[in-house]
Amino acid sequence: MTDTLRDIRLLSELDDDEIAVVEKNCRWRTYGAGEQVIDQHSDTRDIFLVAAGRVRVVNYSLSGREITFDDLEPGSHFGELAAIDGLPRSASVMALEEARIASLPSDQFHQMVLDHPAIALKLMKHLAHLVRTSTMRIMDLSTLGANNRIHADLLRLARKVTEDDMTAVIKPIPIHSDVASRVSTTRETVARVMNDLARKGIVERQKDALVVKDLERLEDMVEDVRGE
Repeated sequence: MTDTLRDIRLLSELDDDEIAVVEKNCRWRTYGAGEQVIDQHSDTRDIFLVAAGRVRVVNYSLSGREITFDDLEPGSHFGELAAIDGLPRSASVMALEEARIASLPSDQFHQMVLDHPAIALKLMKHLAHLVRTSTMRIMDLSTLGANNRIHADLLRLARKVTEDDMTAVIKPIPIHSDVASRVSTTRETVARVMNDLARKGIVERQKDALVVKDLERLEDMVEDVRGE
């Protein structure tokens, strides 16, 4: 893995020399699959930049149940909340696969944001997206049944990869336990709902992908229960 931040979306406005300065100010580390990157409630303040590999943002209930917030791809960043407000971490992050991650100290992060208004604007847009996504998730958890939450999660995954608004090919195939963790239900319920969607011809499981064959119908199912 090459230690470069050229593909980090938050830094896309920087030129090569400016990127090189940020890279020198970072600490680099490779995390193995399943290894924890940060722990909820820890007092670290760095912001993390995912150069390679995927990570998962999670939290845990008092009973130890894992709740998944998001999976982050290469080019993403995380940890900005603690870097901004100085409070403990709000969630844990673990590597889903071998990941090369750079951590930038909070003081360097603050200076970078002050020096580059374009980065500050990108950060504000990212935080606005988090608020909107969290609001939608709270509404879904509060108002939708488990079946409908699974439909909504599948629609969210499909919208990320659709090219024609008619079909979507989701790779890799969503793991039932992961879906259950995101929408607060059981993997048995996820399996039942996915089988029902397959019987209706809305989805089709292939060797290495889940194909949403009727995206419009799935959207209608979600919008009907959301009242949109």
